[in-house]
Amino acid sequence: MHVAVVGAGVIGLSCAVRLAEAGHRVDVRTAALPADTTSAVAAALWYPYRAWPPAAVTRWAARTRDVFVRLAADSDTGVLLCSGRELLRSAAPLPWWADAVPDLRRLGADELPAGFIAGFTFRAPVVDMSRYLAWLQGRLESLGGEIVIRRLSTVDDVDGDAVVNCTGMGARELVGDASLVPVRGQVVRLANPGLTEWLLDEDDPTGVTYVVPRIDDVVCGGTADEGADSGDEDLAVEAAILFRARALVPALRDAPVLSRAVGFRPTRPEVRLEREDGGGRPVVHCYGHGGAGVTLSWGCADDVVSLLDRRH
Repeated sequence: MHVAVVGAGVIGLSCAVRLAEAGHRVDVRTAALPADTTSAVAAALWYPYRAWPPAAVTRWAARTRDVFVRLAADSDTGVLLCSGRELLRSAAPLPWWADAVPDLRRLGADELPAGFIAGFTFRAPVVDMSRYLAWLQGRLESLGGEIVIRRLSTVDDVDGDAVVNCTGMGARELVGDASLVPVRGQVVRLANPGLTEWLLDEDDPTGVTYVVPRIDDVVCGGTADEGADSGDEDLAVEAAILFRARALVPALRDAPVLSRAVGFRPTRPEVRLEREDGGGRPVVHCYGHGGAGVTLSWGCADDVVSLLDRRH
């Protein structure tokens, strides 16, 4: 079939690549190039964050992790495998998605910084999005796909035998989904002083804190402002992020700021991944991944292909 994928973030490009690999003729319609999407802002640590339902998210995340483990062998992808720690200020059970991570274990007392009483460690993919989005685009083009810049009002504006809707927050307007809620995230990128371990502290009462070293920088965050869908970088917020990150990782105290960014996580009660057959052609919706678009991307893309290839 000729399949039109709407949206050029990590979900749209992953779906487009899988569809092209399955033999479909694919083009991506998008209002913004991949480098200008929300995906480009992501720290892109593999971690199921603000995405539901649990069983499906765990399955998609496990599948995606397996793909990233393979992609990490190719330096052109920008995918790294990094060990890290999630630090807790109170006791907690294993994460609900623990089955997706074969090497997850609890931290021992000697592995916990002062002020923390529990935590977990595991090896996770970390994706340098500037490299990875370019690699995805190149992979799609090598399969004969293309990206077309075009802003759409409805899915009826798209030519093709089938449509895959991967518009994230854009689905509020494109298909009228009022259940989508933006969750604003702000990050600051620092020069990497040699860090190789990621750290996550979601229990900090002043704000979620994460430190994610990548190839050329360290991404520090963050914020999770529900309902906020506009705004430039806030320097006061940045100062608070840097204070928390540098308290957690003192090696960052003299690391200069390289860049900063804001993005809006497309969050809804559940990821929408379903097929509609009205209107004379199938439309597969794949959006609402919250803060886990990278984490769920390949698992969801495989399901999109299966949904599109099934008979009615």
